Amino acid sequence: MVIPAFRKHLPSRVPAPTARLPLPPLLLVMGCGDAPAAAPHDGPLLIDGGTVVVMDEAGTILEGAAVVVEGDSISALIRAGAPRPTGVRVIDATGHLVIPGLVNAHGHAAMSLLRGLADDLPLMTWLNDYIFPAEAALVAPDFVYWGTLLSAVEMLKGGTTTFADMYYFRDDMARATIDAGIRSVTGPHVIGFPTPDFATPEASLADAAEFMERYRDHPTVVPGVAAHALYTTPLEAVEAAFRLAERYDAPFQIHAVEDPSEDVTARELTGMGVVEALGSIGALRPGTVLAHSIYLSDEDIERLAASGAGIAHNPQSNMKLGVARAAPVAAALAAGIPVGLGTDGPASNNDLDMFDEMDAAAKLQKFMLGDPAALPAETVFRMATMGGARVLNLHGEIGSLEPGKRADIVLVDTRRPGMTPLYRVYSHLVYAARGSDVTTVIVNGRMVVRDREILTVDEEEVMERARGFGDRVREVMEEVAAGREGG
Repeated sequence: MVIPAFRKHLPSRVPAPTARLPLPPLLLVMGCGDAPAAAPHDGPLLIDGGTVVVMDEAGTILEGAAVVVEGDSISALIRAGAPRPTGVRVIDATGHLVIPGLVNAHGHAAMSLLRGLADDLPLMTWLNDYIFPAEAALVAPDFVYWGTLLSAVEMLKGGTTTFADMYYFRDDMARATIDAGIRSVTGPHVIGFPTPDFATPEASLADAAEFMERYRDHPTVVPGVAAHALYTTPLEAVEAAFRLAERYDAPFQIHAVEDPSEDVTARELTGMGVVEALGSIGALRPGTVLAHSIYLSDEDIERLAASGAGIAHNPQSNMKLGVARAAPVAAALAAGIPVGLGTDGPASNNDLDMFDEMDAAAKLQKFMLGDPAALPAETVFRMATMGGARVLNLHGEIGSLEPGKRADIVLVDTRRPGMTPLYRVYSHLVYAARGSDVTTVIVNGRMVVRDREILTVDEEEVMERARGFGDRVREVMEEVAAGREGG
């Protein structure tokens, strides 16, 4: 949930028939975010001996198979017993599940610097007494850069290789994701009141095309456009933001019917409910991401099913904030609506572990519907991979381990008590695995996590910077508390 905190104010050749060579040290590159930067590649890579969860339409699982990576893409899958290429780098994936990188379809990464600031409170108390004052005093380019970087490290180490973000200071968000080596969907964001970066939606959109142009061919930054919500942003500004996304065939994000009052407010302002209003401006189309979508009517589900627009489901954040019902995910999937999973922001979840999110998503639907067969494990894992990719309209590039797709690959270690023995792969991935089971992460063909260690940035420095912001947050909240007592 983006908080309205400032009311005031994206088979080639395979070497002939495997020598297992040690992996050479990887070149660590810190991106500047100013222009597309090619990730370093050290020749073909063979990921061999694991259980490969392809996540194609057939749900193929290949035991003892190999994935061949060339450049930024997957060039081949090789079944157990078939000849392997020689003279290439090899990762021994024995005892691991080899899965597509997880896709976090909705979040606000920089809010990691506000994680745990206030919990177990009514929503408006949480917002007005804690989140709003902290954001108003602290959100600036360096806050967004280091907060996004902190979240990117957490996500990568937990197997997330792509995330969609909605927050302020877009250039600093993009720069942080490039430095971390994660794939991001981020960019211009409009909201109907002054924010730390722009005073008006019009000001935010004035130079937004420059951002879209700068990153349109970037290997890991997918430029997208966001509008906060119809209850905070006039429909005209939402339409202007959508037109920019439409112009660049880019993802478009918006919060939708997270609370029952949103439809009431939308009708007062536009004469239509939220989903109907978005349809009236043509914004319901493939690549449009409706975050939350909890209070959907039957008519809303019909509109979405006919449009190709998708839903980003955020079960843990919704539960923690006391939302009175679960999003109708099973009904949406049955209607053919693309549905992905998101963590929402780390100040309202409070972690970015997509394995944990899968577990919650499955169990919440079973509980809500009183049906243990609702939302089975394979369906939920698809939501976290191909589902999220489809919601972001990136399913032609990511979301499965198919030849020709980008090499976003995660290795999950099954050699611990809680993952042993292994009978059903999807059951373990959804109900037993955790982000801490991830050992290796590859994004766009580049290894960014090895042996559970981040390779792209100095994790200790990132956390030290975060602790520094924490000290400032404490100071701000003390000042706010004193102001309340004195007022």
